[in-house]
Amino acid sequence: TGCGKFTVVNLIPRFYDVTEGEILVDGVDVRKMSQHTLHSKLGYVPQKGVLFSGTIKENMRWGNKQATDEEIIEACKIAQADEFIQEFKDGYDTKIERGGANVSGGQRQRLCIARALLMNPKILILDEPFNGLDQSGIEEIHQLFEELRKKGKTILLASHSAADISRACDCVFEIEDGILQEKSGES
Repeated sequence: TGCGKFTVVNLIPRFYDVTEGEILVDGVDVRKMSQHTLHSKLGYVPQKGVLFSGTIKENMRWGNKQATDEEIIEACKIAQADEFIQEFKDGYDTKIERGGANVSGGQRQRLCIARALLMNPKILILDEPFNGLDQSGIEEIHQLFEELRKKGKTILLASHSAADISRACDCVFEIEDGILQEKSGES
């Protein structure tokens, strides 16, 4: 807690700029890219996923305004959200209350992941993706990560849970005394 994970995660989309060194995406310093170009490469799911008043479909289209119903359903299947959406009386036309008050934390997280996936990002950034999830939800998110890695996506996770990070990622870094270090012995 308080070591700088949030700051590091927010350097990539340029919510903050580095004061030393550089952040590279596809070998290019992010400060030399337009915000539009940079953000088109990124899918970002914050620690407290935000949903808006409107239907599930309308919430999903915040990630891609041109998304077809079929693309929305596919993204929700990948994010392990389709099953619970199908249980709602109105399915994808279910109204979401402001902030997502009428869905659980785990459901909100999966909907936010689906919305980010609709952007078809090269890099998916997730800040504490396991928050609000029970053990079965955590397992579903790990399955999601496996599928995304098979599709060549880069996944960046910031988490307090060393066990979940080491299971989900190919490379683990730890912030210690303000220094980002690769953690040896992890794979």
